Amino acid sequence: MSTESNVIDPGAIAAPAPEEARRAELRGLALATLGVAIFSFSLPATRLAVADLDPLFVAFGRAVVAAVLGAAVLRALRAPRPSGAQWRSLAIVAFGVVAAFPLFTALALRHVDATHGAVVIALLPAWTAVFAVLRAGESPSRGFWLAAGFGLVAVLAFIASRGLGAIGLADVELLGATVLCSLAYAEGGALSRTLGGPQTICWALLLALPLSLPLTLAFLPGGHVGTDAWLGFAYVSLFSMFLGFFAWYAGLSAGGVAKAGQTQLLQTPLTLALSAIVLGEHVPPAAIACTVAVLLSIVGTQRARVVRR
Repeated sequence: MSTESNVIDPGAIAAPAPEEARRAELRGLALATLGVAIFSFSLPATRLAVADLDPLFVAFGRAVVAAVLGAAVLRALRAPRPSGAQWRSLAIVAFGVVAAFPLFTALALRHVDATHGAVVIALLPAWTAVFAVLRAGESPSRGFWLAAGFGLVAVLAFIASRGLGAIGLADVELLGATVLCSLAYAEGGALSRTLGGPQTICWALLLALPLSLPLTLAFLPGGHVGTDAWLGFAYVSLFSMFLGFFAWYAGLSAGGVAKAGQTQLLQTPLTLALSAIVLGEHVPPAAIACTVAVLLSIVGTQRARVVRR
């Protein structure tokens, strides 16, 4: 079943068969989970990069690298230009995932570790579900909200157990990144139903290029940059800003923004594990309990009903 079959036009008559719809949801879940797995190393990689590189160079330089790759993909696919309405949606995607999230997280991770960042942005799936209602034309059932709420409560309990203390500027930056990124996720997931997952992120990257390229050139590193910083920058450029979105937007398109978006609940425990392995940051035992609760929440959301208008 193609992603286009998930689009319900005003003149549509027949709905997909339940078996086909369920297969599409499972395929979407698998693709979204792959995207989340790729995104899970974004914060540790950004933490490595900003150790030696200016946060603005990291935030916008990754977009420039990904835009060059995106142009090659669009050319290879012979992708048609988006329509006027699609350009407006792409502007929201570009603002959220190409500019706001990379910039705010890079600024925040100068002052807090990746573990701290992971627990603050754990609200991504909750906000994505809200924007799925507002922007993607989806109506989750009460069972969905209960299951999603269970996962959210588990993550919030985990945040409380971490004792993050008073909210500082870094927390404000991370929360801003979370809200704007969720909006772009929902908008891009809906747009991918007609434009395609790879095309959505590639066009968004090119749309942002007039902003990202000058800023990248303005903040080019002038001194010594360690190997770890360049490796972190390479990861966020190739995987976090490019390849991860291929799987992510395809997953949101096939599985539904609200349902597939709940796989983001896995991002916090995965990021914590990677932060411990790569950066040597401490992961508390409560992370294991949080992971189990998150998995149960995801199972619940996948079994719940979501209507696409």
